[in-house]
Amino acid sequence: MTNTTTQENNNSKTAPKMAEKAVRSKIGAGKEYTLDAKGKKLGRVASEAAKILLGKDKSDFMKNTVALVKVKVVNASGLLITEKKKCEKTYARYSGYPGGLRHESLEDIIEKKGCKAALWEAVYGMLPGNKLRTPRLKNLIISE
Repeated sequence: MTNTTTQENNNSKTAPKMAEKAVRSKIGAGKEYTLDAKGKKLGRVASEAAKILLGKDKSDFMKNTVALVKVKVVNASGLLITEKKKCEKTYARYSGYPGGLRHESLEDIIEKKGCKAALWEAVYGMLPGNKLRTPRLKNLIISE
């Protein structure tokens, strides 16, 4: 008899959370934010975008859901990046094979792919590394 009451209590605790999660996913596209990157530092723009993508600017913030927002960053080519940052900042990627660790400087990334890729890498690094990172990054739109 005590087992059934324990199960009822557990169900009653999780049911409102599940219902709230379902309701949040059915609300439309959500809000769209536009950030102008012209003349601003790379890290400042990236941290603002990451904060909005996480939903931390909302009163109904839940860390286990993807916020229903779109972040549009315009004028990414106008970012203020110092020469020292371009030379010293490196990004690492690993192929999965022995000796497969590759380092790429920020300067190389900007040269090959543009400031858009540099900003994407910065926001990527500021989001938590879990299953929600990819769906959150799909809500990030960067235009040069």
